[in-house]
Amino acid sequence: MSDLKLFRVAGGQAAEIPGAAVALERHLQTLIEQNMEAMLGIRFLASEYSTGSWHRGRIDSLGLDESGNPVIIEYKRSNGKAVITQALSYLSWLRDHRHEFESLVKERLGDEAAGSVDWSNPRLVCIAGDFTSHDTNALDEIGRRIDLVSYRDFGGDLLSLQLVASVTGSAAPSRTSSTPANMSALSVGSGGNGSVKSVRQFHDESPQSLRDLYADLDAMLIAQTDVQKEFQLHYVAYRRIKNIATVRFQPRSHTLVVRLAVDPDTVELIEGFARDVRKIGCLGTGPLELRIRSHEDLSRASGLVRRSVEGR
Repeated sequence: MSDLKLFRVAGGQAAEIPGAAVALERHLQTLIEQNMEAMLGIRFLASEYSTGSWHRGRIDSLGLDESGNPVIIEYKRSNGKAVITQALSYLSWLRDHRHEFESLVKERLGDEAAGSVDWSNPRLVCIAGDFTSHDTNALDEIGRRIDLVSYRDFGGDLLSLQLVASVTGSAAPSRTSSTPANMSALSVGSGGNGSVKSVRQFHDESPQSLRDLYADLDAMLIAQTDVQKEFQLHYVAYRRIKNIATVRFQPRSHTLVVRLAVDPDTVELIEGFARDVRKIGCLGTGPLELRIRSHEDLSRASGLVRRSVEGR
C-alpha cells in the first residue's frame, strides 16, 4: 500500500531512487533498536525477550513510549502477513506480567520511569515492508492500540518509515451522551488509581470558554488526517509515529498547557506564553511549552503548532 517515492534531483532532473526490503529481517530489527527513540519516539528496553514456557515465544523488541505506555514491536522483512496476530499474541503476556515489565523498566531506565508506566492502553507497533488493505481494515475490529508502520530501504544510508494506519484501541468505556463530541472516554492510568484526576475530568471542570478554546486548538492539530489523537492519563496526545503535541487543562487559571515538538532555540521565548522545558520536569512531551489563555494566544501559537505538525 505504501506509495512513498524518493528522488535524487541534479541539474533540474529528477531520478527515482528505487526502494526495497532489507536483505535480512534481523538487520532491520537491529537498526531500529539502535535508533528507536529517534525513529519511533520509544525508549528501547529489550530485544528477543522470552515470554516463558507458557506463552512460548520471543518478543522482537520491548519499549516504553513518550507517554509511558508499554510497547511491543514486531518486524517482518517484506509483507506484514501474520505480524499483527503475532504482536497480539504477546499482548496477553504483557498484561499478565506487569511486575516483570516494570522491573525491566527500572533496570534499564530507572525508578522514575518504572513508577510512571501507564497500563491503560499498551501499544503494538508492527513494522513491515508493506501491508494490505485487509490488514488496515482489520484494525478497528481488533479493538487494540496498534500502529502499522511500513519501511523502505533506499540504499546509500537512506531508510524511510511511514505510518500506514493507526488505531487508538478501546482502553475505556464507550463515549456517553454527556461526553463532548471532541473528547473520547479516558481510562485511568497505571494500576487504575482512581485518586489521580484524569485529563477528561480537568476538561469537564473547565469553563465553557476554555473548552471552546480547546475545540479550536484540537481542530488545528487534527487538520491533517494522519494525525492521531490519544487520551493519556494526564494529557491529550497528538501524534504521527511520534508525538507532535500534548495538551493539559488548568481550569482555575483558564489555561491550556501545550507542549510542542519544536526546538526552543528557534523561538522567541515570551514570559507567560512560551518557555523552554527541556530541563524542567513537567507533564507532557516536547521541548517547547505554550500557555494559551485566549483566542489571541491561539492565533499567536498557530505558526508554532503548524511547525510541530509538519515537522513530525
